Amino acid sequence: MKKNLTVFFALAGAIILAIIAFMIWGLPYFLDTSLPAPTNNGFGSETVPAQILQVMDQGTVNLGGIVQPYQDLSVMILSGQNKGLVANVTYGKDQILPEGLLFHAGDQIMVEVSSGPNNTVVNYADAVRTRPILILLGVFIVALIIVAHWKGVRSLLALVFSFVVVIAYIIPHIIHGEDPVRVSIIGSMIILVVTLYLTYGWNVKTHAAVIGILLVLLLTGLLAWAFVKIALLTGGGSEEALYLVQVPGIKIDLHGLLLGGIIIGALGVLDDLIITQASAVFELHQANTGLGFRQLYQSAYRIGQDHVASTVNTLVMAYTGVALPLLLLFAVERGNYTELISVASVAEEIVRTLVGSLGLVAAVPISTLIAALFALYSERLGAIRPYLGPETD
Repeated sequence: MKKNLTVFFALAGAIILAIIAFMIWGLPYFLDTSLPAPTNNGFGSETVPAQILQVMDQGTVNLGGIVQPYQDLSVMILSGQNKGLVANVTYGKDQILPEGLLFHAGDQIMVEVSSGPNNTVVNYADAVRTRPILILLGVFIVALIIVAHWKGVRSLLALVFSFVVVIAYIIPHIIHGEDPVRVSIIGSMIILVVTLYLTYGWNVKTHAAVIGILLVLLLTGLLAWAFVKIALLTGGGSEEALYLVQVPGIKIDLHGLLLGGIIIGALGVLDDLIITQASAVFELHQANTGLGFRQLYQSAYRIGQDHVASTVNTLVMAYTGVALPLLLLFAVERGNYTELISVASVAEEIVRTLVGSLGLVAAVPISTLIAALFALYSERLGAIRPYLGPETD
């Protein structure tokens, strides 16, 4: 009893000291989320929503042999420094448009407003898709809660927290010029710890999953660093990355940004695989407590083999789906897929996919080993064991 009290007070003291240290040094760092002030002195462009007041003209136009409809729209800008401004917008006369997308009075669109010292020009940017996306989000939330019940609610809270960390911590600190790799690792660790414990609770299974993901994420980061360097990737393979370099007042390491993106992307996939693997180990252990380490490890490992095989295929197909327009364009113009590998944007996605897949392959033996050790030998931790919680949720 006396030994348990000693351990309790030692843990409580360490937690209190950690909280005090975080309040003094950590909190100001994480709350510094201000973005650099705009440098256009009131001039420049902004993309804002606008409401269509009237369709003034509508017909067809021939653009390079392609006949498509066009519309002349009268719109009122709904936000920004030009809020309330009524302007005319031409839609379909200057660029090839997707079929079946026409607007009516009362619809909302996104417009790009370019403000100069003597005039303001308003051009069509895109459609407003907020309502259907919110409806889809609502259907997703309801379906998740129906299937997963309270665990689904906790996973939604974890999802919201992940977005908050990305938007309020990772993005602002990278924009401020901090090392993208360091910021991505810190953000990933925060997301990892909070979301896993929030979703799956304080228990031995979650502890095993957290340690497994930390180790595999470290391995994945090392692989990403090595192959990004070997493949001579600079991080400038996308238009967005090149545009970031040209923004005044912002200095971003594109090489580090590429590595940070690979780390964050790998985190989501590893989370799914490793927590499933940990669950398999503990379910097998609870179903048959007589299984020894070798039998438990081999049984769970066979489950992991099936899971990783399907997950790797899913990962590759997901990236292929994103790159499908580029693959079609390359096939039409050149038709030589061996040359496609050397294109920077394609090479970045190949390295991202293969590094993530290597992380998945390594996750099975590593996570299975750690989960099996926790399942069989956590009781040997002595006075610390009661503070680790139950075996599973």
